Amino acid sequence: MARYTDASCRLCRREGDKLFLKGDRCYTNKCAVSRRAYAPGQHGQARKKLSEYGIQLREKQKARRFYGVMESQFAKYFDMANNQKGVTGENLLAILETRIDNVIYRMGLSTSRAEARQLVRHGQFLVNGRRVDIPSFLVSVGDEITVCDRFKATDKIKSIVDSAGSRVVPKWLDYNADEMKCKVVQYPAREDVDIPIKEHLIVELYSK
Repeated sequence: MARYTDASCRLCRREGDKLFLKGDRCYTNKCAVSRRAYAPGQHGQARKKLSEYGIQLREKQKARRFYGVMESQFAKYFDMANNQKGVTGENLLAILETRIDNVIYRMGLSTSRAEARQLVRHGQFLVNGRRVDIPSFLVSVGDEITVCDRFKATDKIKSIVDSAGSRVVPKWLDYNADEMKCKVVQYPAREDVDIPIKEHLIVELYSK
């Protein structure tokens, strides 16, 4: 399975924005974007004027990197969104939001989406009582996500909750913090997605 293995902070610096890929570190003065607010590499500090295509490409790359999705999978999600009724850009964001790794992150049971993916791969979560170990699994309205009993009893989950417990859970998720259980009550609307993405630029890029 293909995955990005280089330094995560390079991605944030390349997009010129915090993608919150390293959890708590992103909120401290150690954040690479705060310390070096320019693109990585030899020519990172050079002034560049982006073309229309370049602006659209950067927006697509930013969205991919926020959610930790590879290129071919992102294109598949766009095709799914384009074939659904409604606004394609909003459909795309809704699909990305309903990935099980993102749902775990939104619940506050991981400090980053990368950590959520690792926990899902290790089989630490159940959907409707069945173990799910595929981070790209898409949840549906009515699905119930729970923490497996084995993981719930560990110090690891307790430290994660203490670290990320102040995160606001979006209204499309009904989360019970005491039982570490969550139910999907509706699909996410555009106002529920708080990441700085201009989805219309992504639609324009794929429509060329």
